Amino acid sequence: MNDPVIKLAQDLIQKRSVTPEDANCQAMMNERLAKLGFNIESLFFTDTLNTWARKGDRSPHFCFAGHTDVVPTGPEKNWQHPPFSGLITEGMLHGRGAADMKGSLAAMIVATERFVTKHPDHKGSISFLITSDEEGPFINGTTRVIDTLEARGEKIDMCLVGEPSSRDVLGDVVKNGRRGSLTGFLTVKGIQGHVAYPQLALNPIHIAAPVLTQLSQTVWDTGNEFFPATSFQISNINGGTGAGNVIPGELEIQFNFRFSTEVTHQQLQQRVIDILDEYDFVYELNWIVNGQPFITEGGPLIDATVAAIKSVTGVDTALETTGGTSDGRFIAQTGAKVIELGPRNDTIHKVNECVSTDDLIALADIYEQILEQLLT
Repeated sequence: MNDPVIKLAQDLIQKRSVTPEDANCQAMMNERLAKLGFNIESLFFTDTLNTWARKGDRSPHFCFAGHTDVVPTGPEKNWQHPPFSGLITEGMLHGRGAADMKGSLAAMIVATERFVTKHPDHKGSISFLITSDEEGPFINGTTRVIDTLEARGEKIDMCLVGEPSSRDVLGDVVKNGRRGSLTGFLTVKGIQGHVAYPQLALNPIHIAAPVLTQLSQTVWDTGNEFFPATSFQISNINGGTGAGNVIPGELEIQFNFRFSTEVTHQQLQQRVIDILDEYDFVYELNWIVNGQPFITEGGPLIDATVAAIKSVTGVDTALETTGGTSDGRFIAQTGAKVIELGPRNDTIHKVNECVSTDDLIALADIYEQILEQLLT
């Protein structure tokens, strides 16, 4: 297939950029952006390559954001087609990263090439923030680039993240926000002993059961027009020695909140502590804040995106905040308006990941129209 979007997507898929490896994907894109007059900065932190590329120094500043790293394939023998082949069959482009999110990156690059060629003196600025640490621990990727930009006072006004947002057809869903994510690590302390002599031991599983029930039944908030109610889920419980005649000495519990803008992570932490302290046992509690909630309620970015999708596909877009987290959470904390728009997400992280070639071609048209509406 000779379409430039599909050709670039194939070239990117053929790079084995399993997180945090970039495998020269960014170099491939940077070469094309440099020809358009972008200033290219390669920012390497510990094990992660990042790109900050910008053309122009005026407002409004529009940023395309994305990642070149992909999740592992699992056993490649389970794939219908080799996962790094970029093979096209029956209108579908196959391979790890086809939908998440090398297809979007290709559409961004080609859309920008077309726009800049038509409008070399466009208003404002265009930038690309690309990382190879989105699928991994997200420590040395977008968040570090944002720290660098903030330190020098460089602000993004509007950002489009190319995460696969669409559900049934291209453009039917745009993410205009995301819930926050807070993980807790609770260790309940007991006394190890023989199951035949419970009076000489203290079973942490028994003493934790009531508090876990209370935590799981607590209403943390009722959500709002943009977000569902905050959810609490226990994801892991580990206790015991493996022997059937030993009372364990401690119980480890991992849980997660996905929270709305109705509550802060500090409030959730304090409410958990208050509940734990209602019970008479010894515990340790540690936290990781994976991301804060954000919302882009309206304005030029939303308007341009909804109009571009309607123009290209005829689809009426729904704005949603469901799903997991993305690197948009780091960018939104600077005050930027952030949305996520990409292809269908029904095969992401799965065996036989694939994306419609027609959708990628149309996605580039949508991205180009967004640039047209915002920067001309």
